[in-house]
Amino acid sequence: MVGSLKRTYRNTRESFRFYLSVNWIKTIYFNFRMFPVKTARKLPVFFYGPVKLCAIRGKIIIKAPIKRAMIGFGQPYEMNTKFQGISELFLNGTFVIKGHIQFGKDYFIYISDNAYCEFGHMASLASRGKLICKNKIVFGDYARIGSESQVIDTNFHQMINTQTNEKYPMDGTIKLGNYNFIGNRVSIMQKTITPNYCTIASNTLCNKDYSKLGENILIGGIPAKLLKENISRDWLGEQDILEKYLIIK
Repeated sequence: MVGSLKRTYRNTRESFRFYLSVNWIKTIYFNFRMFPVKTARKLPVFFYGPVKLCAIRGKIIIKAPIKRAMIGFGQPYEMNTKFQGISELFLNGTFVIKGHIQFGKDYFIYISDNAYCEFGHMASLASRGKLICKNKIVFGDYARIGSESQVIDTNFHQMINTQTNEKYPMDGTIKLGNYNFIGNRVSIMQKTITPNYCTIASNTLCNKDYSKLGENILIGGIPAKLLKENISRDWLGEQDILEKYLIIK
């Protein structure tokens, strides 16, 4: 009896702390601003902690069964517990979501006019992550990126050939395969394509097509190169834990 009461108390306390972390004003405003009322009432998007909604003129499209809190901006799923309060969201293009996704604390997300960004089921960008999409960025299912990483599909400024005056493309495409395990402080730049079951070491720079290297690989370095074959995160072994702690019921 005493043990049951203690478990009930702990569960109630944790639920109370969780709901205190939700930014209810931004959550309710965003959902009813971006979705039809029938969808908005289910509150598929949760904001946690402080965030500046700099622009939300674009579209957010959910291509999955609508569930409460399936999209978590600032979701507290990592070891760090404090918000620095620097999260910003610019959504002027199209953001397509194909399941439950998570952004860690203090993120910066910029999806430009006419740009397209897509996140597969259980894709994520951890705390202090930066995503800048000027053209097209696609995350596969379970494409999970560690803290302080950046995903940027543009050079920002025009580069030219100084002999021929040829102008090089400023923007490109990024496509991350399914079940990608990406470490912290990784820079993923335009033209990056990764295969399924790709692991990327921390402090790596990616800037080309790695899909020809095959699946179940480890890449790393500046720029990235093949480090090891026949290696993968134990996705099947972790699936129950990931779903338990990342999917809000």
